[in-house]
Amino acid sequence: MSANDCTLEEIITITLARRFRDGEVGFTGLATGGAAALYITGIPLAAMEFARHTHAPNLTILLAGWCINPDFSALRALPTAEFDTRLQDLPCEAQMQSYPGHYAVRRGDVDFGFGSGVQVDRQGNINSTCIGDYRRPDVRLVGSILLPEHMTCFGREYLMMPHHQARSLVGQVDYVSGVGYPGGRDGRRALGLNHGGPEWIVTPKCIFAFDDISGHARVVSIHPGIDPDDVRRSTGFPVSVADAPVTPLPTREELAILRRRVDPHHVLIPHGRGSGSPTAYCATTRGTP
Repeated sequence: MSANDCTLEEIITITLARRFRDGEVGFTGLATGGAAALYITGIPLAAMEFARHTHAPNLTILLAGWCINPDFSALRALPTAEFDTRLQDLPCEAQMQSYPGHYAVRRGDVDFGFGSGVQVDRQGNINSTCIGDYRRPDVRLVGSILLPEHMTCFGREYLMMPHHQARSLVGQVDYVSGVGYPGGRDGRRALGLNHGGPEWIVTPKCIFAFDDISGHARVVSIHPGIDPDDVRRSTGFPVSVADAPVTPLPTREELAILRRRVDPHHVLIPHGRGSGSPTAYCATTRGTP
């Protein structure tokens, strides 16, 4: 397998899927618009469904807080809202009609989730509230929504950043919508946070994890075809890229499962040039394996 045989999004999807364990519950919401929808909804759903088709058949997908294990083979377009007709009509194992139902966020029933924002900083704090001073912001955004719960009640959180730029990956966020590791894990405990926290930051260029002591993000892999110096220049806090390995490629068998069984209509992950994928491909896709 070479980078010519797969897309960047497929590499990220299968890399994430390998992290999930059988019997876990994973949560993701819905985002609209190009890269945001792909990174916050499409890739997470494809990764969880891939895990269900392979090593984690008892993993539970909780979509938008109420749709349990949807049938993605029946999906022809990504839903754009929590109660979009396309989501309400999607076949699934169950629908939660009231809260708390089968899975309660504050009860600790969710093992991992996916979140995003316009800024994430070196300690994994995420901002989806405003740019600039909160009292007189330059830009006011959607607000925290469920990010405080994601970062404290879930077992772990994957921060999906559709753009890797110095203005998105910053030294310190303008507003903490969801708390990361200020002062490392000890710093979280000092805040009374004994559960959860960010696991990874996933971008179109690399993957970050966190040092337990300092709480600082560190590069754990760089995606195929990405110049390590580009990662360093595009990150608004100091990072070491000298020894970072390349993000592993999927096998042909894994790609076949992803393309034919998980996402046969290429709704979750647009496939091939001209498909409308908003992020760069690592190379030209030259046919289904």
